[in-house]
Amino acid sequence: MRSLTEQDIRNSFINCSKGEAKRLAVPRDLGEQPWDDLDFLGWRDPGAPDRSCLVTERDGRLVGVTMRFQPARRGSPRRSMCSLCLTTHPRGGVSLMTARKAGAAGREGNSVGVYMCTDLACSLYVRGKKVPESGSRLEESLTLAEQIDRTTEGLAAFLDKVYA
Repeated sequence: MRSLTEQDIRNSFINCSKGEAKRLAVPRDLGEQPWDDLDFLGWRDPGAPDRSCLVTERDGRLVGVTMRFQPARRGSPRRSMCSLCLTTHPRGGVSLMTARKAGAAGREGNSVGVYMCTDLACSLYVRGKKVPESGSRLEESLTLAEQIDRTTEGLAAFLDKVYA
């Protein structure tokens, strides 16, 4: 992924108003991000613990979505698996991220969801740059390139639902 500026990020959101995008917390460490190892930039909003965002490149343009998730509850499964990178995490490490749909459907309250790593570090887990805390990655017969493709295809399928 190419490096992004704060303005790039704010202009990329498809499922919120320009005013909401202007008020979103954007990571302050953009210059320190491992851009070459990222398929998308994901972060949690420190001012709203149930909100997260992600921005990725798609068909030559940036696409950003805001998402909400529920904190882990008692009685939730001991381990969960991210549907994008297939990393397993202990309780709270995977969350159902729900995104309001783009356009009129989103304004009517329609949303879609995907189970993702709560820290949104899927790209780093796939590449072995980050190790899950008390979780694991399955040993796979796929090459690293194939695992990256599977992760980006899963993200693309989720974004297709946000657009639909």
